[in-house]
Amino acid sequence: MTVAPSSATFVPAHQWRMLSSLSLRREQPRGLDTLWRGAEGIATRLRKTSGSFLARAERIAAIDSSIGSLTGARFAEELKSARLLYRAGRDAPSDLDRAFALIREAARRSLGLHPFPVQIAGALAIADGCIAEMATGEGKTLAAVLPAVVRGWRGRGVHVVTANDYLAQRDAEWMRPLYTLCGVTVGSLAQDTPIPLRREAWYADVTYCTSKEAAADFLRDRLRFAAGGVRDATQAMLRARDGAMDPSLLVTRGLDTAIIDEADSLLIDEAVTPLIISGQSRNAEATGAYSLARVIAEELKEGEHFRADRARRDITLTRAGAQAGERLAANVATDHPGASIIHSARRREELVVQALAAREFFRRDHHYIVEDSKIVIVDDATGRRTPDRTWREGLHQAVEAREGVTIRGEQETLARISFQRYFRLYRHLGGMTGTAREDAAELWQVYRLPVVAIPTNRPSIREVLPPLMFATAEAKWRAAVEEAREAREAGRAVLLGVRTVEQASRLGMLLTAAGIEHQVLSAVHHAEEAAIVARAGEAGRVTVATNMAGRGTDIRLAPSVAANGGLHVISAELNESARLERQLFGRGARQGDSGSARSLASLEDEAIFRYAPVALRAMAARLAGSEGVVPAFLAERITRAARRVVGRLGRSSRRSVAEQDHWLEESLAFAGEGV
Repeated sequence: MTVAPSSATFVPAHQWRMLSSLSLRREQPRGLDTLWRGAEGIATRLRKTSGSFLARAERIAAIDSSIGSLTGARFAEELKSARLLYRAGRDAPSDLDRAFALIREAARRSLGLHPFPVQIAGALAIADGCIAEMATGEGKTLAAVLPAVVRGWRGRGVHVVTANDYLAQRDAEWMRPLYTLCGVTVGSLAQDTPIPLRREAWYADVTYCTSKEAAADFLRDRLRFAAGGVRDATQAMLRARDGAMDPSLLVTRGLDTAIIDEADSLLIDEAVTPLIISGQSRNAEATGAYSLARVIAEELKEGEHFRADRARRDITLTRAGAQAGERLAANVATDHPGASIIHSARRREELVVQALAAREFFRRDHHYIVEDSKIVIVDDATGRRTPDRTWREGLHQAVEAREGVTIRGEQETLARISFQRYFRLYRHLGGMTGTAREDAAELWQVYRLPVVAIPTNRPSIREVLPPLMFATAEAKWRAAVEEAREAREAGRAVLLGVRTVEQASRLGMLLTAAGIEHQVLSAVHHAEEAAIVARAGEAGRVTVATNMAGRGTDIRLAPSVAANGGLHVISAELNESARLERQLFGRGARQGDSGSARSLASLEDEAIFRYAPVALRAMAARLAGSEGVVPAFLAERITRAARRVVGRLGRSSRRSVAEQDHWLEESLAFAGEGV
């Protein structure tokens, strides 16, 4: 991590006030207020349209034509005047047009990049508190810089939230010349950034970070503040004023503005993920209890001893199951590690339920991988490893016991916050993504963020082929391999998307058996990610990848590939959300390139098996043709039904978390807001 040097250490006096008086800026409505919020959202979307932002972008482009002739010294003076205007808070809404025109010209002079009108329109939408839906490859990274500079001029801190540490550091360094020319300091931080450098990064005008790092430092500061109080925090700031950076000083500077990349992934898919600050529990005997619970769970049978709701991942012990657990626990010697815990009826049932959940719902190379004798969770939305993430309430230890790796000690929760609640604490919020329209209503209801679809700079000529659904997974995989072979022999590049590490490995073996050279990109091969994606556009190249959201590396087509039809994208497993499928398809046919895409699915895909109605699946299996293809009308009904159930469960989960957040704030005021 590198941060532009500053001439003096600046610690604003409002820092501790912001942290001690935070309240939700975007409170979720309840009851009849929900209807009012919905009506307000419709009116807002009618007012904030892509057409209005594009018309304004054209006016900015016209201003830019006169600015381009300014000499270097004169241009620097214009930038300085704009910066001082915003720093003093004396700007008017009309001043934003000239500010954007100046920043656009600064991008040309510092980076050799001249934002297109559609990028300016996206930047205007972000600055106006919207989610700009911009297709993959349309330059969202550069578009985000324009509002970041303007907000950075105000001196209150801007957080540009990216998908991972690599992108945070890459984007900060890539855009640094532009920020520097505009008189804005920029910093970035990653998981391993030490505290002194973290503090320096947070005090830059613009900070690139991940949601996890931002929320974690926020919680740590709240713990420091709660432990030391206002007096200690103030004294630490006074010492910092004299150049002595005290370790007890709060690291962050408050939550003013956030610009979120891949906004749908963070605000919808990751909304209910809790960020937890924990400490080691004093109960070391608990690790032995998890091993004992696994042994007991192995003797229990579904239907007789427990019921499993796979849609909700819920285990319920029957009376016979509870009695069996009690009988098996009675045979445990009293001196066995964890015996005292497993002999407690209530705690035993909790541990056995977690052991059963680990066995029934979580699969290796799907939900997690084993790396260096440790359980590493794989993110469902991005297919990435998350080595610093753990499951809650003993589930992680139950999975460790199942895999026979070292069981880590139980963790005591010191502070927690959901990402859904964290992002609602910002005073100003905006973002961009390639896919948001499917969740536009929820983004407005929860965050008061309207979605504005920005058109592409060049018309998209992507050919989306009719989707195919097969009765069996075997027939689907055969079709995927054959379609990849045909596209490869035609001199095109092929991208095959699957949902899990397990399926990526399976498809890779089938391609090898068919004599098709390929590369596999998954959580297991994360180190080679950028190189694999960068070469995915070469002629004859076949790439198998788990979900591609937030990869951050363009697939650039070789000239011969573009001439032969471009990249062919195959979604080889039904995604639970149409957004994820659109993200995958968006990897091809970018910026007017040629390309095609097709969705392949089977009745045995997890999303269909878990969520589609049994009667529909049975009918589809009977009516499947000679090659195992399900009739198109049935395939469409099954896909819609499965995704409808997934969407309903997701919304229910997010509402539940929102209600829990509200209850914590109202009922546990002594814990402090946000903790």
